[in-house]
Amino acid sequence: MNIIIIILSITLLSGLLYYEKKKYRLPLLIVKSILSLLFVITAMLQPHPVPAYFHYLFIGLIFCLIGDVYLALPQEKAFRAGLVAFLVGHIFYIFSFSSLIPISFWISSGLFIIFGISALIFLWLRPHLKSMLIPVLLYILVITVMASGAWAVSWKSSFPISGRALILAGSLCFYVSDVFVARDKFIKEEYTNRFLGLPLYYAGQFMLAFSIGFLK
Repeated sequence: MNIIIIILSITLLSGLLYYEKKKYRLPLLIVKSILSLLFVITAMLQPHPVPAYFHYLFIGLIFCLIGDVYLALPQEKAFRAGLVAFLVGHIFYIFSFSSLIPISFWISSGLFIIFGISALIFLWLRPHLKSMLIPVLLYILVITVMASGAWAVSWKSSFPISGRALILAGSLCFYVSDVFVARDKFIKEEYTNRFLGLPLYYAGQFMLAFSIGFLK
């Protein structure tokens, strides 16, 4: 089943990138919604050896699905709504990681490295943010905590290495993909941002969805 999901997701992603290139809004919205729904379905189909992790992550994936739909719309209000949806999604990812390892264990060299990188990204974006400065700062803070939690799970928990690797790789792919979203929105809008960012984003989401079944 997982192989079928991977093949289907790659096919849909190829279609999404094509519609992004051609700027066909309606088919783009349809394909993106189906592809994002697929990572939610993927999570549902996995075994749930750690129920709390599944429940929190599943809710986070649903909010990311909502965010994807909003970001596929051209209106500025849709972008803001998408930002809020992803913010909530990351908060539930934080909850999911805290169900695997206490937050008190999250302090590590990885945390300081990720926060340092996030600070540099914020300084890079800051001159271009204008009225979005506070929302973007809040978003960067939350996604940084999320990535730090994934790092802690990967290095300090005792779960199988396959599950821990999926969590870390998925979270970091998501983190990097958001850099391309920010560049496209605030620095320079171009297809390259989506060509690089979308595969990273969906790879990250599917790895997180698959990680649910690899924690046994």
